[in-house]
Amino acid sequence: MPAPDVGPALRCRGLVKRYGNLVAVAGLDLEVRRGECFGVLGPNGAGKTTTVEVLEGLKAPDAGEVEVLGERWRGDGLGLRVRLGVQLQETKFPEKLRVSEVLGLFRSFYPSGIEVAEALRLVGLEEKAGAYVRTLSGGQKQRLSLACALVGDPELVFLDEPTTGLDPQSRRQTWEIVERLKARGRTVLLTTHYMEEAARLCDRVAIMDHGRIIALGTPRELVATLGAEHVVEFAVEEGVAPAVPEAALACLPSVERVTRDGERWRLTVREVHRAVPALLAMLAGLGAEPTHLTTHHATLEDVFVALTGRSLRDG
Repeated sequence: MPAPDVGPALRCRGLVKRYGNLVAVAGLDLEVRRGECFGVLGPNGAGKTTTVEVLEGLKAPDAGEVEVLGERWRGDGLGLRVRLGVQLQETKFPEKLRVSEVLGLFRSFYPSGIEVAEALRLVGLEEKAGAYVRTLSGGQKQRLSLACALVGDPELVFLDEPTTGLDPQSRRQTWEIVERLKARGRTVLLTTHYMEEAARLCDRVAIMDHGRIIALGTPRELVATLGAEHVVEFAVEEGVAPAVPEAALACLPSVERVTRDGERWRLTVREVHRAVPALLAMLAGLGAEPTHLTTHHATLEDVFVALTGRSLRDG
């Protein structure tokens, strides 16, 4: 049974992790409430996985304090580990074991949990129970990894990029699993690159960059910081037209914010029907035609671009 709600599920203060001269996590403060799905977003190299591995007790911090389910990591941490479920970004299983044997092995690590058959059903691998691991596709191995994280019926689940490599149907099935965990009062810490995933699953989101949290809040709160609900993205052919003046873009009707992501401009706007005609008229006056023009509702990706000037998927 989950522990009583007597404090946060996770807490770290001043967390630092270095690899030689590289500072992967730079004085990070974080608190995850019990029963919430907390998302950590950021590009490759932001420090997401290192942070999660320290919280999981897989790596020791160079500085700072970590508290998990009200306990500190001490010794082998076995009493704490049996309360956690962990899906790493990449997991290697013995190729010559059958799927049910792998899950049976992981189930044996916990004093209580769910049956192997139930874990297979949760991740949609019932028909692969007797298959050898070596015959599984990449997506099926990812789902097996998730089943191993759930077989101990954990209070707190760490999911590091859980849907990477999955087809859309399997990805949505994983989302449903996370939603059921939340409904049962479990806590989930999730890292992801998928903005739709974070917006659907996460109660709160922390955006990381260069080992620090640069924004924290609910998905709706973070998007609201842009000041408008829509984004107009455009580009013009390089060298044909004069440089697009940023100040002129900022003065267009309904435009709240202007950012540049490589060769593309992003305008955060209140009303698309007012901003786009004015933009096209301005470009025509410059003798330029857009080579790219799209509009969409503002997302967490747009929040990150506004904060850093680059895409979440940039390395």
